[in-house]
Amino acid sequence: MTALAEKTRQTQQPQSATSTRAPGLGAALRAEWLKLTTVRSTWWTLIALVVVGGGLTILLGAMNAEWLASPGADEAPAAFITWGMMLAPAAAVVLGALVVTSEYGSGMIRSSFAAVPSRGRVMLAKSILVATLLFVAGTATAFLGYFGTNPFFEAEGIGLPLEGDVLRAMYGSGLYLAGLGVLAVAVGFLVRHTAAAVSILLGTLFVVGPMVLLVPGAVGDWIVKLMPNNTGGGVAAAVSFNPNLLDPWTGYAVFLAEVVIVVAVAAWTLRRRDA
Repeated sequence: MTALAEKTRQTQQPQSATSTRAPGLGAALRAEWLKLTTVRSTWWTLIALVVVGGGLTILLGAMNAEWLASPGADEAPAAFITWGMMLAPAAAVVLGALVVTSEYGSGMIRSSFAAVPSRGRVMLAKSILVATLLFVAGTATAFLGYFGTNPFFEAEGIGLPLEGDVLRAMYGSGLYLAGLGVLAVAVGFLVRHTAAAVSILLGTLFVVGPMVLLVPGAVGDWIVKLMPNNTGGGVAAAVSFNPNLLDPWTGYAVFLAEVVIVVAVAAWTLRRRDA
């Protein structure tokens, strides 16, 4: 009996160890993907992104094509090829924030942390999925705007080839929205409230960003250059609206550094306070 009991104990030990092993990143990604794709807010936000980003680009391009081809035009046609994408960040911010704050509002975040005890892994899974989804949706929307607008430009003799800065603006739009989504996830974990997270980010992008133009001198110039909408947004524009800003890829590198700082603060805070 003693030998049989010892053999049974040795057989059951690996099973017990396996059953108590913490879920890995793959399991966390599958769980977060299921949550992300089964709520209506995700799809409504993506629809808004496409309608605003692509639809507004096509509408404004069609309305201004004749004027852009005239000798008196003071804007380059390339400035309109991703025009609608300037408002698309609002959708990216809302999506990234809701992925986190909706769970805090419903209390589901406790279940998420119970299923995946590593809170950093939960945050990483959410960030990866939001960034991937927004990159794909943002890039596709930018291409939609281009292919919908360029025929109007070609009819006026000012068509834009899909190369150089125009091509960079297409996938740059996806990169910018992906970075904003990760930033929104981090801010969501910091403030835990949808309205607060969205207000902070939209206020920074659309209110504080333009207001810092009023700050005089060299200090004001650098503040303008370092605002997230200018550091990250440059890579999504075929033509810069402000020649004093950083180069597109330099600016995007600075933008990523800003995102990493906020993510690090959020991860540090997440590990040190209750759910």
